[in-house]
Amino acid sequence: MGIFLIIFAFTGFSLLCLLSTFSLLIIKIYSGKSIKDPSYPPVNGTVFHQLLYFNRLYDYQTEVAKKQPTFRLLGPAQSEIYTTDIRNIEHVLKAKFDKYSKGEYNQDILEDLFGQGIFAVDGDKWRQQRKLASFEFSTRVLRDFSCAVFRTNAAKLVKVVSGFAVAGRVLDMQDMLMRCTLDSIFKVGFGVDLNCLDGSSGEGTEFMKAFDESNALVYWRYVDPFWKLKRISNIGSEASLKKNIKVIDDFVHNLISTKRNLLAMQQDSNEKEDILSRFLLASEKDPDKMDDQYLRDIILNFMIAGKDTSASTLSWFFYLLCKNPLIQEKIEQEVRDVTGGQKNETNIDDFVAKLTDETLEKMNYLHAALTETLRLYPAVPSDGRCAETDDILPDGYRVKKGDGVYYMAYAMGRMPSIWGENAEEFRPERWLENGIFQPESPFKFIAFHAGPRICLGKDFAYRQMKIVSAALLRFFRFKLTDDTRDVTYRTMFTLHMDGGLHVYAISRKF
Repeated sequence: MGIFLIIFAFTGFSLLCLLSTFSLLIIKIYSGKSIKDPSYPPVNGTVFHQLLYFNRLYDYQTEVAKKQPTFRLLGPAQSEIYTTDIRNIEHVLKAKFDKYSKGEYNQDILEDLFGQGIFAVDGDKWRQQRKLASFEFSTRVLRDFSCAVFRTNAAKLVKVVSGFAVAGRVLDMQDMLMRCTLDSIFKVGFGVDLNCLDGSSGEGTEFMKAFDESNALVYWRYVDPFWKLKRISNIGSEASLKKNIKVIDDFVHNLISTKRNLLAMQQDSNEKEDILSRFLLASEKDPDKMDDQYLRDIILNFMIAGKDTSASTLSWFFYLLCKNPLIQEKIEQEVRDVTGGQKNETNIDDFVAKLTDETLEKMNYLHAALTETLRLYPAVPSDGRCAETDDILPDGYRVKKGDGVYYMAYAMGRMPSIWGENAEEFRPERWLENGIFQPESPFKFIAFHAGPRICLGKDFAYRQMKIVSAALLRFFRFKLTDDTRDVTYRTMFTLHMDGGLHVYAISRKF
């Protein structure tokens, strides 16, 4: 009888603690938020309501934004304001740039994975440390080096895909593109041949899987009120995250150690083209500021900026081309016209050698199609800043100090008020005038951020995507294995396809 009383008492106490915690959370969420004040954005629930539609979060946000271009969700500490209003975005990212920061809330959530890197440190500090790493060195050196790497890996990718085409096997295009861009960013950023594309690097594949899983698990923290408790207890999603981060840390610290030893043996060499080498040289001058942990954070931030964004965009690009075969053929025709290729061209290495800056610049339709892909499927579907002071947005709504203000790039691409009634259609022509690409305001087309923090790697990303897509489309046409499958995304920081992109590659030999 006594044991049952103990069990009953323990269960009752646990339920009481849970109920008390939940009650305190509710009070914290709803108190002091000016819920009925019309001068603040209309409330559309709490941040935890996002759990109800987490798997289709960005589409749900789009539905809400079509009715309320600016709305807010209530959080325990502050409100999270979401907007598709171009005026608000320019206000936060440019006009009042100094009044908005990354915020402690975001830093707390992101720090376990990204550390004190680009996502967490102050921008001025980042620029100073980047200068320490001798980033004044010729941009031409980096551009020429990166182009050579992109062409080499594009040729490798064509050869790998050719094997699938000859055998008539199904190809997971997203997986291949992730491997290709991972190899590229490791070579350009860190001077290392990872060889993930050909499958010879088991450690590289394990690292890629751990990084992608960590990306998703960290994003889950935004809707999980108990993530800190789970981290302390080392259970559930936080236990999985801890294991993945150990894989990441072991791999990255081994990379730093290997690279440092390699540089020590090449002291007289001037061919230090990769970015990590520059940081390692700078760390010798200032080891306290630029220790291994700092270098680890730099590597992971370059990873998400250089691998995830390009690969996910290319995946959606090929998906859209499969859905629009006439556009696929238009791009191939442009590539052939610009490079002067023949229909029965077979030499892959000779072809990719033609993909110079000069020829890429002439591929206006390809550039427009990639941009149209980013409009509909932005690599970073939602991003934002934190108010450092009370403020009033251009649409008239108030913001309190500590509130997050998020712009919804995914939703913006689907707003008829921004792009017209055909906003949800894939139309590269909307970017062309007399066949020449015409850019839009970065506050309207927000895929590369805007204002003083506009993406420094924009041209780098376009160059990589154009080389890879031109090479693949020159030698293959692509077709979905199942036209009826509902292809959707996995909710995380970057817009990965859920379940991959399964296609047939059909050789263009005539």
